[in-house]
Amino acid sequence: MFSNIENTKKILKMEINLANLWSFSNPNKFIKLSNFLIPILFILTLISLIVGLIWGFFFTPNDYLQGATIKIIYIHVPSAFLAINIYLMMFITSLIWLIRRHHVSALAAKSAAPIGFIMTIVAIITGAFWGQPIWGTYWVWDPRLTSFAIMATFYFGYIFLWTAIENKEKAADLTSVLCLVGSVFALLSRYAILFWDQGLHQGSTLSLDKEKNIDNVFYFPLIVCMLGFFFLFLLLLLTRIKTEIYIRRIEAIQKMQEINNA
Repeated sequence: MFSNIENTKKILKMEINLANLWSFSNPNKFIKLSNFLIPILFILTLISLIVGLIWGFFFTPNDYLQGATIKIIYIHVPSAFLAINIYLMMFITSLIWLIRRHHVSALAAKSAAPIGFIMTIVAIITGAFWGQPIWGTYWVWDPRLTSFAIMATFYFGYIFLWTAIENKEKAADLTSVLCLVGSVFALLSRYAILFWDQGLHQGSTLSLDKEKNIDNVFYFPLIVCMLGFFFLFLLLLLTRIKTEIYIRRIEAIQKMQEINNA
């Protein structure tokens, strides 16, 4: 009997927590939360990026095989990590839009897309500069790089579709479907080496296996850089979503004025 009561309490707690989470789909509550978080994220981004990049570029040794080229890792790995995970975040928010029709979730996916696209391009460019002296070429069509290139086209297509369709609800629907399809390639770019031969691209930079993981002298500044990039993403995302909400409100006011003047 007591176990049933405890289970009921746990279920009720979960429902309350979910209700609190969904409450942030309300634009007013979301803006209040953003106004609180943005200054904090700005400070965290500034500190972690300055510390991580200076530490990584100036206070770590050259690699015994790759020389100073290894230091591209402090930009390449965080940008590649974000490029993949931003798309997965867009997958979740697009799914929420299609199921629950929460406008903030659709705006979150829309706001994240340009950031993810830039991170993908940065990852590809830095990877090319890293690859040239090591591989002898800027690009190879191995599974991971190919899936990254395809993911970049899906990012671009997603952004273009939002600009091409005037009806906001229809645009949100079509871009959400496109995002769900493109998420396959986001997953492939992360887990390609588990399915096919990885080609020239090295294995995972960060690993739970101590033998495969990079040396601590590179590991700790890389973690700080990754945190900096993550905080930067959250900062840009919240700012862009807030801007999108204000744009929608301005458009709604303009339409009301047009109707009143007609």
